[in-house]
Amino acid sequence: MIQIGIIDDKSLNRKVIRQNLQEYSEVQIVLEAANGHDFLEQLTHLKIEDQPKLVLVDLDMPGMNGIDTIAIAAIKYPAIKFLVLTIFDDDDKIFNAIKAGASGYLLKDDAPLLLIDAIHNAYHLNGAPMSPAIARKTLQLLKSANHLEHSRLDKTSPIENLLSDREQEILKLLVEGFDYKKIASLLFISPQTVRTHISRIYEKLHINSKAQAILLAHKYKRQQ
Repeated sequence: MIQIGIIDDKSLNRKVIRQNLQEYSEVQIVLEAANGHDFLEQLTHLKIEDQPKLVLVDLDMPGMNGIDTIAIAAIKYPAIKFLVLTIFDDDDKIFNAIKAGASGYLLKDDAPLLLIDAIHNAYHLNGAPMSPAIARKTLQLLKSANHLEHSRLDKTSPIENLLSDREQEILKLLVEGFDYKKIASLLFISPQTVRTHISRIYEKLHINSKAQAILLAHKYKRQQ
């Protein structure tokens, strides 16, 4: 029996997930939460043997979003696996969810059978299940980063030669996980100015997402 948790701020979504999973006797829903704070609070009142072994997490939630929830809970409760279950399929959310500690990434419009297969894959096989559309995006993201590593950012054109000091500063803060508003606050500039700098960073590095920028920065750092 796989003990399952569900984190989603919409009660209707939780109900649909619960109904889909109730058809399978090998899983048991032991916890439902409306956001990350609610989830972490409920865990403190459960014995270890009563805690979920795998949790389905939505991303866009008030209070504490899914990515922050995974990042915190993965450290406090390393035995629990987390699968993202969301409507979002953009590069940044995929990358940040995996970076936070998600074991897989699924879309809410996937068939119930795909969800139960993903639960088995992650729990029994220690796999990293993804919706087909997400797997394609992830593969393309890695291919893009690999291409950039071997072309634009080779040893003759390091990041510091391509970007201004301010752009390097902003890229460093992006890598550390700060959003536009926080970067603006730290550097005493407006969020719009941050967006302008990031647009220039994307143009100079020939990329089109924050996830690619972070991957590229990490790969260059390893080359040094």
